[in-house]
Amino acid sequence: MTDGDKEMLVSSPNGMHVDSVVALDGSGRYRSIGQAIFEAPSYSNRRYVIYVKKGVYRENIDMKKKKTNIMLVGDGIGKTVITGNRNFMQGWTTFRTATVAVSGKGFIARDITFRNTAGPENHQGVALRVDSDQSAFYRCSMEGYQDTLYAHSSANSTVSAPPLGTIDFIFGNGAAVLQNCKIFTRRPLPLQKVTITAQGRKDPHQSTGFSIQDSYVYATRPTYLGRPWKLYSRTVFINTYMSSMVQPRGWLEWYGDFGLGTLWYGEYRNYGPGAKTSGRVKWPGFHIIRDASTAGFFSVGRFLNGMSWLPATGVKFTAGLTN
Repeated sequence: MTDGDKEMLVSSPNGMHVDSVVALDGSGRYRSIGQAIFEAPSYSNRRYVIYVKKGVYRENIDMKKKKTNIMLVGDGIGKTVITGNRNFMQGWTTFRTATVAVSGKGFIARDITFRNTAGPENHQGVALRVDSDQSAFYRCSMEGYQDTLYAHSSANSTVSAPPLGTIDFIFGNGAAVLQNCKIFTRRPLPLQKVTITAQGRKDPHQSTGFSIQDSYVYATRPTYLGRPWKLYSRTVFINTYMSSMVQPRGWLEWYGDFGLGTLWYGEYRNYGPGAKTSGRVKWPGFHIIRDASTAGFFSVGRFLNGMSWLPATGVKFTAGLTN
């Protein structure tokens, strides 16, 4: 990617090269984001930029694997909104409930809200599903209830965006680092417990896992950091603020003792009233990380091999640990 391309992450849409414009008022080439993506080149080796003007776009988008190196640029969180309400109770599989599903390698989104409005009573309803390898989300938000952000398969991605939800709202079996994110909780159904993550690593040799780094957990009701969706679930929280509603035990079982000895959960230098580790679970797979080298394994530079692909995107990120 050229130096000019790198500037796209921070430049105004009006001052950057765009290949197509989507606008609800007809001032662009397209009124639908899905149509703009459909007519974008397939297997592109260069960045193809679609500018989506402010508005609420009520559509479900499934970006196929052949749609590579696409960048969606909006007008800001809450201004450019892609919204849907597909959900499990309507008969959709969790995989198919996604308002936006991205499979093409090298996808970038900036200044966009991804939303699923199904509500807690309709159970699974994904706002954003990411199958795309080497994808980045910058100044975006993902809003939903159960299963908001689906980091699927073994895609490498970095997220600088605030997920919002109720249960397992960051889930899947991808390799993802979430940096500088504000993570908010919502009111679940009665008797439901709020869990932020449900990572789904199925095999100890898979390189997948979730790393939440330099972020903020603003829990407004009793909240757990995660639970083991699959046997080798792997999640760490690093240098992250936790509000008082993060429960003292920190983590929740899936059922019985499933995965408690094979999962890998860790916490390193977190802070705030909910970050105290003295009352944390005593599972064999839970670790209070004490050395920087172990924590550093879960950084963008090492966990995602981020220095090999992220600098070219122009996305701001931290490669290693921060003090």
